[in-house]
Amino acid sequence: MKMNEKDEYIIEQYKNDEEMMILIYTQWCINNDFDPEELYQLAYPNQQKNPALLEAIQKTVEKNESEEISHQLVQQVLQLFGNDDLAFVVQQKIDQLKKK
Repeated sequence: MKMNEKDEYIIEQYKNDEEMMILIYTQWCINNDFDPEELYQLAYPNQQKNPALLEAIQKTVEKNESEEISHQLVQQVLQLFGNDDLAFVVQQKIDQLKKK
């Protein structure tokens, strides 16, 4: 079955949006002194290393160079892409931050 240009465009947009979601997550982790790989492993203990996650980590900047990423934003993008397990782990870390 051959994909038409519209289908290819939709798939490409989804991939770009997914990359942005992963980058938002990884930068949020850096900004809040969490290890993105460690949290990902907590959420998905049976998965191998995620190449997209490793790539996004390479694109992050130091937290003092980053714009603030709200807790609400990171939760919304994770849930939007169906990463409910990771959103749950992130919420636990947010709760820890709020107790400090």
